[in-house]
Amino acid sequence: MTYGGLPQVAGFQSERQKADYLRNIFANVYLKDVIERNRLQSVDEIGILVDVLASAIGSPTNPAKIAKTFASERQMSYTNKTISTHINHLADAFLISKAGRFDIRGRKYIGANLKYYFTDLGLRNARLNFRQQEPTHIMENIVYNELLIRGYNVDVGVVEIFDKDKEGKRIRKQLEVDFVVNQASQRYYIQVAYDMSSEQKQTQEFNSLRNIPDSFKKFVIVNGQSRPWRNDEGFVIMGMKYFLLNPDSLEF
Repeated sequence: MTYGGLPQVAGFQSERQKADYLRNIFANVYLKDVIERNRLQSVDEIGILVDVLASAIGSPTNPAKIAKTFASERQMSYTNKTISTHINHLADAFLISKAGRFDIRGRKYIGANLKYYFTDLGLRNARLNFRQQEPTHIMENIVYNELLIRGYNVDVGVVEIFDKDKEGKRIRKQLEVDFVVNQASQRYYIQVAYDMSSEQKQTQEFNSLRNIPDSFKKFVIVNGQSRPWRNDEGFVIMGMKYFLLNPDSLEF
């Protein structure tokens, strides 16, 4: 597995050769296997679907939204049912993983707008010709994969709150918690943030955690290698490198 860069493969003399190798592996091994094993006729559609999912890691989406993208941008008819079936094929082949959305206050799953992550980010990046390198979304995908490797059940969290709009009217808002992590009776809440340097970004990341109505541990994983520390509100802040290199990092 490659976390996002290029693999160290013996015999390759250039970065371009390594990138070509990954692209060929994805198209001629993984994707070809999905197409042949499931006897798919819509080869072009599933190829474009892979590109759409690869571009949208860390973003909520659903088959209906993807179908609209195909209709408006590609002038192609691709039904919700077929898209859902093809996504399941990709998940069964362990190319992608699906993260359900969990209403933390309501303690129930929300059916719409799942998040999709790639099992191997190197293959994902090669598929997109290394064009989309959004640090936060890539970090989020890496953290998600690492949590699964450690044996946790991982969902995307939603916290519903009431706020006021510019006119002072009471409105309902949904705040997102990147991951709700469960193992037996233990639970952790995790936010992933590449840059926490601005007060606005800190407020954005902390607000979701502040509105969670229980006392399970709450983490913010940031770029870098800083050791974990606890802020005044009890949230644990730790660097990405520390999280990855310490299997018991969530026990802090």
